[in-house]
Amino acid sequence: MIVVVGVSHRTAPVAVREQLAVTADELEATDRDLADRFGAAVVLSTCNRTEIYVHCQRSDDGPGAIAHHFVARKGFQLAGGEHPMFALVEGEAVRHLLRVACGVDSMILGEAQILGQVREAFTVATEVQAIDPVISRLFHAAITTGRRARAQTSIGRYAVSISTAAVDLLRKELGGLEGRSVLIVSAGQAGKLAARALRATGARLTIVSRTMDRAEALAGSVGGVVVPWEELPAALTAADGAVCATGAADPPLTAPLVRAALAGRGGRRLVLVDIAVPRDVEVGVHRLPGVRLFDIDDLNRVSEANVQLREREVARVEAIVEREAARYAGWLHAREVVPTIAALRQRAEAIRRAELEQTLARISGLSEEDRQRIEALTTAIVKKMLHLPIVRLKDQERGRQLVSSVHTLFDLPPVEGA
Repeated sequence: MIVVVGVSHRTAPVAVREQLAVTADELEATDRDLADRFGAAVVLSTCNRTEIYVHCQRSDDGPGAIAHHFVARKGFQLAGGEHPMFALVEGEAVRHLLRVACGVDSMILGEAQILGQVREAFTVATEVQAIDPVISRLFHAAITTGRRARAQTSIGRYAVSISTAAVDLLRKELGGLEGRSVLIVSAGQAGKLAARALRATGARLTIVSRTMDRAEALAGSVGGVVVPWEELPAALTAADGAVCATGAADPPLTAPLVRAALAGRGGRRLVLVDIAVPRDVEVGVHRLPGVRLFDIDDLNRVSEANVQLREREVARVEAIVEREAARYAGWLHAREVVPTIAALRQRAEAIRRAELEQTLARISGLSEEDRQRIEALTTAIVKKMLHLPIVRLKDQERGRQLVSSVHTLFDLPPVEGA
């Protein structure tokens, strides 16, 4: 059974999502743990979602067991024993991943970064040998679907990323960015996207990161300057606004640190846009006077340019999703029932040949032509007897349910994929 359990911007606020986020440092171990416990697994964790895709190997496993295992691993505090994760199985789980890869389930409709994130999640799971053919084929289908959606529709033509939406929000709050001093707290992918978007606004950019080499490389590419991590409070004091995107396990911008930065600003307002999950800015910072703090959920309320143009393309994307989901379902069905059909035919043929040889051995005087006629007769009988069972097995709606019964009724040996 294919299962997805998770949380996303559609189902849980950032305060919940950040508790269930899987950092890059945790990803390999989490993939291995879930694969060892349930079967093949891929964890997709981004700023807007943490989703676990599993091909369950045991019939007694399912969404509830996976969700409870994961939240316990993360140390999430259950409210009344209830976990916050949504669950989808089989075809709905498949369609969900395909839609995610196309960007139609994203906070920013059509955003392109999610396809790369799906690919990276699959790559990590592959490297730690947490996948099997079923999950591998599913993620290949998702990546193919995402590419086709972008090539065959205009879903991504007018889309922006989370990072560029953060820049738009910063521009709105500061009344323009020309000549403004903007601090980027991250030299990772989200920080790079924000820096590139800011470069076109005329803002003066300062990059701060724990990894100096990455910060220098980013600053060089966007015409910014680098500040050592230890000088983050001074950089905040000088900045008009900041985009924060490290996603560190503990928030680097604590209330005491921001309070110290505010002390030297002479009453100037500081705008912080935190697009990290887990959040980079400590929750209490929003109560400090002189601070305007926005987190990733606030971006959903930012006016999106050309959103109507992108929404017109959703129906075309959904049609691609349905076609690719049907293609995957056909492959999965064939993988599960074809070995059973082959085993059924082999069993019937073995019985036919054994009985035919015994009968012919007791009959003397048959010509070769007579023997061939009897051979053809028995072959036709077996073929007609198996026709309807095979048709039923090939039916995608009911065939998978019949596999176990066919193995029991005809005492077929277990086969891989049955």
